[in-house]
Amino acid sequence: MGIISKDNQQIKLYYHSENSIGKQLLGFVKSAKKEVLVIDIAKTNVPGTQWKEIADMLDLSISELIDTSHPDFVNAYSDTVKMEAHDWMKVLDKYPQALCHPIVIVGEQAHRISTPSDFIQYIDPDSAGLEKPYNK
Repeated sequence: MGIISKDNQQIKLYYHSENSIGKQLLGFVKSAKKEVLVIDIAKTNVPGTQWKEIADMLDLSISELIDTSHPDFVNAYSDTVKMEAHDWMKVLDKYPQALCHPIVIVGEQAHRISTPSDFIQYIDPDSAGLEKPYNK
């Protein structure tokens, strides 16, 4: 059992508020007809255990959550550095802006979002107003 609650009627958004994709995605998420829990990692410290659970839900390693080409990461670490999972958690703690993509959790499913419009496929079609036929 994980520490992140999983509810099909709630959308959790993990994002960095200074990231342009994250800012745009926030608008999409707030327009969904579900309860929304927004975690701005620029303002909220996400514990390593939650990052581990998120990575597991995405079937990724924690290192794959990090943009290793982000300037802050590049300035702090050499390209030959060898790190363990707990080291990558520290990177996210110290440089949250290096998160590759915003992450959305709906129920038991977690998704990395590359573009704000990608989010639409992870919500109920009706909550986005997609089931209503076009009437002339």
